[in-house]
Amino acid sequence: MLEVTIKSFSYSEKEILKNICLKLEQGKHLAILGESGCGKSTLLHLIYGLLHLDQGRIYWRNRRLMGPSVNLVPGEAFIKLVSQEFNLMPFISVSENIASHLSRMDSQLDDNRVDELLNVVGLRPFKSALVKNLSGGQKQRVALAKALANKPELLLLDEPFSNIDTNRKNKLRRNLHEYLRINNISCITATHDNEEALGFSDEVLIIKDGKALAQGTPDTIFKNISSKYEAGLFGDVTVLPSALFCNEPASEFDILLPHQLSITEEESKLRVRVTKSYFRGKDYLVQSDWNGTEVFFENTEKLDVGVLVNLLKN
Repeated sequence: MLEVTIKSFSYSEKEILKNICLKLEQGKHLAILGESGCGKSTLLHLIYGLLHLDQGRIYWRNRRLMGPSVNLVPGEAFIKLVSQEFNLMPFISVSENIASHLSRMDSQLDDNRVDELLNVVGLRPFKSALVKNLSGGQKQRVALAKALANKPELLLLDEPFSNIDTNRKNKLRRNLHEYLRINNISCITATHDNEEALGFSDEVLIIKDGKALAQGTPDTIFKNISSKYEAGLFGDVTVLPSALFCNEPASEFDILLPHQLSITEEESKLRVRVTKSYFRGKDYLVQSDWNGTEVFFENTEKLDVGVLVNLLKN
């Protein structure tokens, strides 16, 4: 369905993206995961057709997408981009904003379609409200519904849930991705939210400084973290000599997330002093010190500052 090859893309003299290759099958969801400023949004803008790509090619159904240098109106009709600017009309109602992309040939059919999408994004009670009176999170949901009005073949989402509170965000993500699955709509989400990338995508692409570091299924990506940057996208990172856990050369290091370390009653090479415990509901994130190195691990109970404990790698 979608094939993207980017050798290089620059703003003025600054290179933003380099050596990016990706494919996305129809109905599948790709999450682009990376820190702010790594090039995620630029990649979406190139795919949508807002930016011209000299050194690379983008194809949809084996047809090359030419971008703004050829298209009079930037952006492909079968693609919808939901950016962080929302692109809404503030002085008309929620329903009028969503319906602005519909044909207006059958008012009842259009109204039914608007109601369907309002249910998807959880805004049915705000159907007649003026957009200017909505919160940032509500506007974000209107923008999602508006983008889905004409059932695009490809939906591009740029940090789509950044303004939405946790409870509504979780429900919205479930509703949205179920809707995309049922309607066989392909989706690419640019995010720095690891839960979103792991829980709601078929494939994850990790980008650092405009370059692809890793690509694969969420399970494969999470189980094969190979750098501190990658690990940092999923939680607090601990880097320790591998020799603490097995007979490895002193030059080898393990990159560990908190769930990979736990307390043992037996004496171990990794004996740490607790410096802080952070309550997270189901457990505590414990910060500790080992010879000047910060070590993070999970524990079911709060540990007092200064306590010495032995750790092992799970």
